[in-house]
Amino acid sequence: MNRPSLLVIVRHAESIRNAIKDKAGSIYFVDDESRAPVKGIPDHKIEITDLGRKQAQETGVALKKKFGVFDYAYHSGYRRTEQTLTELMAGYSTEARSQTKIRQNLFIRERDPGYGYDMTKTEARKAFPWLREYWKTVGGWFAHPPGGESLAQVAERVYLFLNMLFRDRGGKKVLVVTHGGTLRCLRFLLERWSYDQALQWTVDQRPKNCGVTTYRYSGKTKSLLLEKYNEVFWK
Repeated sequence: MNRPSLLVIVRHAESIRNAIKDKAGSIYFVDDESRAPVKGIPDHKIEITDLGRKQAQETGVALKKKFGVFDYAYHSGYRRTEQTLTELMAGYSTEARSQTKIRQNLFIRERDPGYGYDMTKTEARKAFPWLREYWKTVGGWFAHPPGGESLAQVAERVYLFLNMLFRDRGGKKVLVVTHGGTLRCLRFLLERWSYDQALQWTVDQRPKNCGVTTYRYSGKTKSLLLEKYNEVFWK
C-alpha cells in the first residue's frame, strides 16, 4: 500500500483572529479598534480562543471513538495548529498518546497573506486600488495577494507533503491539523480537481473550525477516497 490507510484532516480550532474577522465578514479588519487585540502579532503566533480549546477537546473525544489511535499526527508549526493538536490528543489516554508520533511540517502551513495581513478595509483599498479588478480577472486560485502566495503556490508545497506521506506512511493512520486554505489545496490534489473546480469555492464550502475531513484508502482504485468533508463534532 503506497498510501496511508486513513487520512484525517482537521482545520485548526477557532483562533483569536477568526473570532474577530468572522464578525467582520472580511479578510481585512473593519477598523483600528477591531484590529487592536492582535495588531503586530505574526500569523504563526496567533493562538486559539477558549471556545477553540472546547472545540478541539470535544473533537478529540469523537476522533478517538471513531478512528482510534493514529500512527502519526502532523501540525503546521503555527501556534494555533499545535495548540489544536494538543487539545485533540487530550481525549486520549497517556498510553495512547505515546503511540502517536507527532511531527511538524512547514509544507502544510497557512497561505502567506502578504502585505494586507494586518490592514483595515480602508487601508487596503488605499494601498491596493487595483486589487479587486485583478482578483476578478485572474480568479482566486491563481491570484496573488500583494506580497503573498496564490493558492496554486500553496498546492505546490502541499504536493511535496503528500508525496512524503505516500512514500513513508503507507498503511498508516495519519492525522493532519492544518489551515482552511491548505485544506482546500489538499482536496485539489487528492480529489484531482480541475482548475474550474478549484475556482468554484464559495463561502459555504469553507471548512469550519475543527471541521474533520476523512479519506480512506481504496484497494480498488489504489487511492485515497473522500469519505466525509467538514464533519463537526463540537457543540
